[in-house]
Amino acid sequence: MEVLQQAARVVGPLLRARVACLPSGIRHVAGLHFGWWRDDGSALETAPPHKSVRPALTLLSCQAVGGSPQAALPAAVAVELVHNASLLHDDIIDHDSQRRGRTALWAAKGLPAAILVGDALFFAAVEALTGLPQAGRTVPVLLACVQDLIEGEYLDTLLESAAEVTEQQVLAVAAGKTGELLACACELGAAVHGADPERAGHLRAFGRHLGIAFQCVDDVLGIWGEEKATGKPALSDLRARKMSLPVATAMSGHSPPARELRALYHAQQPPTEEDCRRAAALIEDTGAREVTLERARQHTAEALEHLSRARPEAQAGTELAALAALLTTRTH
Repeated sequence: MEVLQQAARVVGPLLRARVACLPSGIRHVAGLHFGWWRDDGSALETAPPHKSVRPALTLLSCQAVGGSPQAALPAAVAVELVHNASLLHDDIIDHDSQRRGRTALWAAKGLPAAILVGDALFFAAVEALTGLPQAGRTVPVLLACVQDLIEGEYLDTLLESAAEVTEQQVLAVAAGKTGELLACACELGAAVHGADPERAGHLRAFGRHLGIAFQCVDDVLGIWGEEKATGKPALSDLRARKMSLPVATAMSGHSPPARELRALYHAQQPPTEEDCRRAAALIEDTGAREVTLERARQHTAEALEHLSRARPEAQAGTELAALAALLTTRTH
């Protein structure tokens, strides 16, 4: 999609410049995470593409309230830094050894390096906003977002060991871990131009509901997605016994497939490949895959309603709606 490519083109060099301000050792390891160079310091000829979803939302939201996307570039960089910091910590917590089709940083360089790079990126994100005329408004928005991200991540860790998990609990995690950062991206874009609180609030709500819908689709892909598209092996969420929305929805019933799925998830021994395939089939049998996709459609509709109520400029509004459709209709 052109808006994503454009966001990557304009934000990429500024992201590199911000990372270049980090202390040399941390800067080097951060570059490994972003895929900019090899461990020996030599540059990779072609850096892996980044989707730049959150920066695109920031730039488009600024345009939506009549602002210039150039004015929102520092905010777009800040959002991308927070996103990558959260990915680094998330991989550690979930023990995911793959990220974007490559070895995750913690698996390649160790836990201390990945933790510290994540911390450094969080602080660099705040620094990216301090020079803005609207820093007094944007910095608190970003800080509140990070706190909500941390809360969502912590709730997620609690669910992994809970005896019973509800759909609403998993949706709350989706709102915190995914919805909050997309909400922040949109609100920052509007705030940079000084948009009134009502318009900024509707754009924030657009991002939040879009993030929840995005996570619902991502949860489906975490079970049935193709590795070349997701960057992770098929059935990876089941192999890790992740408490995603399809799993929680399937377990909430009392049918034979639901009971069998609970037994598989609560077994003492690690799941085999056959266990994972069986779990995927059981989730399908309960109808939880379709229920999750319906949740995605519902939250997408709510997002678009808030977008309309934000009274966006025509082109930016059209592009935000198109981006929402792209993010919530992925099937592999």
